[in-house]
Amino acid sequence: MSGHQADRAQRADRAQRAEFIEILETRGFLQDVTDRAGLLAAAEAGPLSLYVGYDCTADSLHVGSLISIMMLRWAQRCGHRPIVLMGGGTTKVGDPSGRDETRKLLSDAEIGANKASIKRCFAGYLAFGSGPTEAVMVDNADWLDTLAYIPFLREYGRHFSVNRMLSFDSVKLRLEREQPLSFIEFNYMILQAYDFVELARRHGCRVQMGGSDQWGNIVNGIELARRVDGRELFGITCPLLTTSSGAKMGKTASGAVWLNADRLSPWDFWQYWRNTEDADVGRFLKLYTELPLAEVARLAALQGAEINEAKKVLATEATALAHGRAAAEQAAATARRTFEQGQAAADLPSIAVPQAELAKGIPAFELFRRAGLATSNSEARRLIRDGGARVNDKPVPNEMQAVTLSDRAGDAIKLSAGKKRHVLVRAE
Repeated sequence: MSGHQADRAQRADRAQRAEFIEILETRGFLQDVTDRAGLLAAAEAGPLSLYVGYDCTADSLHVGSLISIMMLRWAQRCGHRPIVLMGGGTTKVGDPSGRDETRKLLSDAEIGANKASIKRCFAGYLAFGSGPTEAVMVDNADWLDTLAYIPFLREYGRHFSVNRMLSFDSVKLRLEREQPLSFIEFNYMILQAYDFVELARRHGCRVQMGGSDQWGNIVNGIELARRVDGRELFGITCPLLTTSSGAKMGKTASGAVWLNADRLSPWDFWQYWRNTEDADVGRFLKLYTELPLAEVARLAALQGAEINEAKKVLATEATALAHGRAAAEQAAATARRTFEQGQAAADLPSIAVPQAELAKGIPAFELFRRAGLATSNSEARRLIRDGGARVNDKPVPNEMQAVTLSDRAGDAIKLSAGKKRHVLVRAE
């Protein structure tokens, strides 16, 4: 490569790294940056290491975490190195942010099991390895579990003002509502700040990203690193998203929208995105897919029934990232056969029921509840009374109507709640 070609390649690399901030802004990820000009200069100078932390409070992350995972993905695509920080240590304390009550304290065994399971969430989004732009996964238990309490307080605790800590929303809101905030939770922001310092020392990490509710914690880490090490670090926050109707992302009436396939099937994941509200389609295409913005604008501009085509694209692209292209295409094909061609597709979610029970007959309301199409018997009864329940595409006239082996169409009985939720019942 000639000197001119090498110079041109270096300029292209610098532009690609700096483009990361523009992508976050134009696609709707960016809420606040601690020092935009300084961050741009750092990005142009060389690959940045950026981190997001995830506590191990459950055995899977849900859609509410997906915006930060996509930020890490875009960082890698632009030539930076993502760091996934598993909160094996901080989970033992519990983040008070956005909480009205203290989180349940988990055992070491529960945290370990959750951590192992959560790791699978990232497989479709990031390329892990030892290269300069390949993602790494670390656990803050590696340094937090071995801290000596008095030396830690003397070296780091003296840099934190209790007056200022009381002004942070995560603390202030709990106190204003007269809801208890335990001393262990009060320590969380100090430990998170220390995480940033340790990641800077161990991995050269210069950027922490997170939701807007983490702004105070991020700034704490930046200031701590400046005071104890003289380091210049940066912070980026993204908005805490809700749907147009005000619903929290990642939550539905039937529960959380998990990222792990063993907690939520690719089919149900696809359906979550397919059921996006019309007003959210364009915004979600920007955030949760990698489609070019021109294509996003075209899809978002569709009107009337045509907007459903945009929702299918959103569902397929989002599911492809989480579960792979094959699973996404299979879910799309299942939906097409079920909804557009009126067939009971074999790869719909299914439950097994003892053949002896079906031979006797099971009340419709009970079977709908067992199939997960209602969360309780009373909800199932209401569904049937309101005309939203169907067996093999035929309305259920009575909540006590028995569903039996004679209702099988082929080898299964198709239950439907509304137009979009279906489960197959198979005899075993």
